[in-house]
Formats: sequence, C-alpha cells, structure tokens
Amino acid sequence: MKRLLMNRLLAVASFLICVVANAQADDVPQTVEQAWADYDPRQEPLEIEVIRESLADGIVLRHVWYVVGTFDGKKTRVAAFYAFPKDGENLPGIVQLHGGGQRARSETAQFWASHGYAAIAVNWGEHVIGEDGDPNTDWAGLPAGFLEPKHHNDVTPGEGTIHDVPHPWNSSWLLYSAAARRAVTFLEERPEANGSNVGVTGHSMGGRLTVLTAIDTRVKAASPSVGGSGYLYSDIAGVPDSARRMRENLDLYNRTLDCQDYWPLIKCPLMFLGATNDFNSPMEFVVQGFNTLPQKNGAMSFTPHMNHRFTGDNYAARVRWFETHLKGTFQFPKPASAQLDLKTGDGVPRFIVKPDLSGPHRLKSVEVFYGYDRDPRARFWRVGAIERDGDVFVAECPVVELGEPLFAFANVTYETGTLLKMPRGYADTSLLTLTSECCRAFPLQMKEAGVKARTERHRLIEDFNKGWRDWSLVGVGHREHWNYETHKVNDPAFVGPDGASLALKVETSDADETLAVILETDKWRGYTGRKPRRFAALVELKHAGLHSLNLSIDKFVTVEGEVLESYSFVTSLILTPGQKEWPNKVARSWQAKVPTFDDIRWVGGEFALRPRPYLRLGASEIDADEAFRQPFNRDVEESIRREARDK
Repeated sequence: MKRLLMNRLLAVASFLICVVANAQADDVPQTVEQAWADYDPRQEPLEIEVIRESLADGIVLRHVWYVVGTFDGKKTRVAAFYAFPKDGENLPGIVQLHGGGQRARSETAQFWASHGYAAIAVNWGEHVIGEDGDPNTDWAGLPAGFLEPKHHNDVTPGEGTIHDVPHPWNSSWLLYSAAARRAVTFLEERPEANGSNVGVTGHSMGGRLTVLTAIDTRVKAASPSVGGSGYLYSDIAGVPDSARRMRENLDLYNRTLDCQDYWPLIKCPLMFLGATNDFNSPMEFVVQGFNTLPQKNGAMSFTPHMNHRFTGDNYAARVRWFETHLKGTFQFPKPASAQLDLKTGDGVPRFIVKPDLSGPHRLKSVEVFYGYDRDPRARFWRVGAIERDGDVFVAECPVVELGEPLFAFANVTYETGTLLKMPRGYADTSLLTLTSECCRAFPLQMKEAGVKARTERHRLIEDFNKGWRDWSLVGVGHREHWNYETHKVNDPAFVGPDGASLALKVETSDADETLAVILETDKWRGYTGRKPRRFAALVELKHAGLHSLNLSIDKFVTVEGEVLESYSFVTSLILTPGQKEWPNKVARSWQAKVPTFDDIRWVGGEFALRPRPYLRLGASEIDADEAFRQPFNRDVEESIRREARDK
C-alpha cells in the first residue's frame, strides 16, 4: 500500500514531494483539509526551463516547463505559456486553467498580459503545445490528462494510480490542482510579478480546478466559469435519479474532491461566470455552492439561454473583477438584492429587484427572467415586464402549472463608460452584466401563499419583435456555421399541440440553399429512461427571397430514419444550415448570407395536457413531488443560517 507524504529526508536534495509505500486504509484523508494537509506547493524546486521566448506588441511570451512534484518516485512536469508586459514591475498575477480536452494557449496568456498582468496558462492536459519536439506536460505514467493514461475521475485504485486503496490522490483532480498551485509558486518567484497578488481563473474543467485551487490562501481573487458548481452526484431538486453516477466510493469522493466541500473553504473574492442552461454546472447547483461561501465578497454573471457559453457583457464581469481585486482600478458594483413575493393578493408572484446604484457606473438595464422546468438544462427563461418604482424594479412572474416550481433572477447591466478590450470571439465592450440573487418557490409554498395558475397556451412561438432575445445564438454572422436555438418549445405554454405543423418564414439572399429545422427531444433527460433524439426537417429553398414553410410532424426524422411522434418531450428548437446538420445528405455548404426568420408558430392540431417530462417511465407523480421535500427543508435551513449570519 502507498501513501502520499512530503519527503523531507534530504534537505539539500530536491525537496521532493513524494509518495511512499505501506499506507494503511485508516490513514486515508477524509476531508478536503486532510487531503491537502501534507502538500506544500513551495517545497520542491520548480526547475523551470524556458523552451522559447518572443516579444510582440510589448508583450514578452515564454513557453516554459516546470516541476509539479514527485509522486510515488515519479517526477511530474507541466508545460505552460507565460506572458507579461515588457519592463513590467510588481505585476498582479493570473493563473489560467483550460477546459477538458483542450490545451493551454499562448493567446490567453497574452490577453491577460495586455491588461497588465503576469499571466501563466497551464497545460494541465497532455495535448501538445508549442512545436514538434518541445518538452510537454508529463505525468510520468500517472493516470492524468487526455492522452495515455487517461484522466482518472474517481478515488478508486487502478492501473498507475498512486495508491492501491481508495484515496483522493488517486484522482487526477488533485494532480491538476497541484499544477495550478505550483503556478502560483511560479509567479511568486518571477521578478516582474507580485506573487502575493495572484488570481485564478478557468473554464469548464478549468472552472472546477479554479474552485479546487482557490482554497490556497495565496489566491487573492478567483473566477471559475461553467465548471465547479459541485453537487453533480446529487439529484436535481424534484427530479429523482438525475444525479451523475459513480461506481463506488462516492462518499469519500464527495468529502475530498467534490466542489461542494471546497466552496466553504474559499476566503478570497469569487466571481462565477455561468450559463443558465449549462450541462456542466447546473444553475441551481452553482447558487447552492455560492451560498456556502464563508464571505460575502462574491458575484455571479449568467448568460440566459446559453449552454457552456456566455456573451461579452457577462465575460466583461470577469475582467472587471480582477481589475477590482488585483489592481484596485475598478469599482465593482454589488450584486442586486432580490425577493420573490408570493403573497400578492391577485395570485401572481412578483420578483422584486434592488440594484446597486451607488457607484460611478450608469445603470443601463434590468431584466427579469423566470421559468418553470425542474431541470435547469432544458428550462426556458421568460422575460418579465418590469415596472420601476424609484430604485426598485418589479416584474410579474405568472405561474402556468401549480405543481411545478418557479425560478427567477435578474440581470443588471451597467455602462462603465470605458471600452474594454476583449479576447478573441467577443466584441470590445463598455458594458458589464451582473446577476442578482436567485430565487425559487416550491409548489407547496405557492399553494400556501394563494398563487393562482394561468393556463394559457400559445400557438405563436416567435415573432421577433424583441429580436433574438429568447434564443441562444452561436456563430452569429458566420455564413456556414450560424446556429440558433431556443428552449421556448419546452415551456408548458408553448408546447406543440397534438397533430400541429410547425410554420415559419425564412428569407434568403440566394437560391438553392438547404435549411435544417431541428426538434431535440429529452436532451439531458437520460434519467427518464427515454433516449435523447434529434429530429431534423431538411428544407430545400429553391429561390431567393421569402419562403413560407409548413412542416408537419412527420417531416422531422432522425439520421436513422425514426419519425417524430409527439411534441410532448421536445426540449429545443434549432435553426441551422442543412449541410452543417447532415453533411452526408447535403453536400453543399450554405453560400448565401445568413438568413432572416419570422413568425414561427404552431398551426392546426389540438392542445392537450402534456405528460410531466421529467418522470421516469413508470414512475409515480407522487414520488416526483415528494422529491421536493429535501431541498425545500434545505432552503429553509439555509435561510435561517443566512439571517443569522447577516445579524
């Protein structure tokens, strides 16, 4: 058996972080603190090698290689890009952590350097960076990275793991986080950097690593994105069997590796950048973790309708966060306080928002979003009509079905007056968007408060009077790769009637194009026992100009030829080029300008009661509703704790 310890026997040698044999099962760490207790990110020499250096636009860029540590006698190293302004002094530091299956990019380090930071982008995965023959990240045979051996998520022993008993250091996550902590040490040793003023940021798997690394007391600010929520091995509230699965040792994993036990240990200011429909960090789980922060200096910025992406005004919040907490050059607004009022007299809940108006930034807009679906990944967010009363903004949030929960939040956007240079893929912006406190109401609460249901059904899906407000837009303006998606057809008021056709208008600049109109069913709903399906109707647009389409349900088929039978379990509507969707059937890519759309609606058919889409086949509705009891009690307890903390 083996055990992780610090080898302090040879002080003049390498100060190795070693793993030695013969640990007992009762020595296995049982908490986050215990898992990291014997780890010292400063102890072993970094042995930095500069592979190459360049200078462009006043930014020094270095491709470097440094030691993470010696584990079980195996010395591990990671490659990275390091950038800083030429002649810079006392620079605040940024550690950037890439997402899963990706790699460190020099552009990322250069972006932060252009904003006045000493920035290191760590290549914790094993994808090669640099040029052929360059030294690369080397986990010395430990199961980590995305080449061989593969990423090892759990704590169970396996081929190449450090321990032959269940142990948190069997997981790759701690190795990756150790690499990030060593990057902080790297910045501490750089003459141009202020190593006592370092921030950490990362996306997706890098977001999770940001949360794991932010417990290091040397980190002074953090910003994870679409990763790091925790609670992924817990059911979504009211959705039985929706938790991710782990074959064994889940309790040990949750206590030592899941982010839910890292959030309460983070002492630095933290800003979470999210997407309301993200699969990797569901919104409710982010809020749940966020509420366990031991300090109040935190903020969230969610882009509505998006999955694993965000818009520029949301991304700007991250940049401004570090300007505030590492540079002291920006005054970050406080997140808006919010309340979901259920006892309104007319039975219509109201969301009440009070934004921060004390700072130098001009309030540009307040938008209230509300929705009903129990699963945040498929939830459609309606936009509430706002009335302003002084410094308070109020929006009605009518309920469609009393048996379902209500969720609400607001996005508050400020005009900062200063144009911010953004990374590639985002337009430069002077805007900044923050998300308010997020609220939810359970069916029992609404029943007791006298909330009344509005059971209206709508045939009109989209008339574009508000533009693409209710859609997730990807590849906007790109002739071949535009992709527009909405969850509106999953909203109980917009679900397609039985036997209806889907009608829409589309205008093209050129003839002979092929449009794909897609209806996805049961996306992310594997817990129901139904498999996700993607049904596409390919429409040939023979001429240039306006086309009025009427697509019956049998026009929507899978690539295997399965025909859509019902709209009941549709989770999203997607518009995209036919060649992009089915390249085997459509040879010609989209050549015309990006088309314009109008008047998407259901035609014909009869409205019918939709089955509850989150129910497992054969499950009882009573059991599903009972699943709300635990989160309801948890919310009550959390409210009591927060009130006590506020006092």
